[in-house]
Parts: sequence; structure tokens; C-alpha cells
Amino acid sequence: MKNIKEMLYSLSKSKFRSSFHLKTKDKEYIQQKGIDVIESHAYDLLKKRLAPAYIPNDGRQTPMKGHPVFIGQHATATCCRNCLYKWYHIPKGRKLTKEELDYIVSIIMAWIKKELEITEK
Repeated sequence: MKNIKEMLYSLSKSKFRSSFHLKTKDKEYIQQKGIDVIESHAYDLLKKRLAPAYIPNDGRQTPMKGHPVFIGQHATATCCRNCLYKWYHIPKGRKLTKEELDYIVSIIMAWIKKELEITEK
């Protein structure tokens, strides 16, 4: 697996992936809840929606809005098992390992933190 900085750089070169950004409402939600709670939400959401071996609505399970983690998933190509395979070479048809889940959450959280830095400058 690529290091997170390299992966975010690769994703930034994609016109589609780089079109996702946190909205003011998302940033306020993160400020209100705290970054640790958002990371906890990421684990909870991914364990249910991405980690299982079989996902009945794969490719359509991640909303385009409603939670900062959802936006981060689309921005980091961690929204479905097809994207995970294409961008990260993580095969479909098996449950994600703990290491893979940790890696995916780390990428999403790095993207979220980067988005928060953009508005602070």
C-alpha cells in the first residue's frame, strides 16, 4: 500500500476525486464533535458499509452528502469495493483486514484534516 501522502497526491490528480470538498456545514460539524469522534464515526461507518466481504448495494452504499466521512470516502476513492480495488488493489469478495481498515480510515482522516487546513489559512 502506498503511503498516505503519495496516495493523496495521486487522488488530487483525478478530476473527479479532486472535485470533492467539505462544505461549511461539514466543517462546523467536525469542530462541534471533534476530530476523534469523526474518526470513530469513520470506523463505525466503514465496518458496516465497506468492510464486509459481500455488500448488496456495492457502488451505491456511500451517500454523496450527510457526513464528512462520506465526502472523504468519495474524495479518497474508498467509497466502494470497486474503487478500493481500482485505486488500492484491495480485492473484493473478502472481508477487509484490520490493517486495511486502519489504512483506509487513516487516508480519509488525512484528507479531512487537509480540508480543514485549507480554510484555516
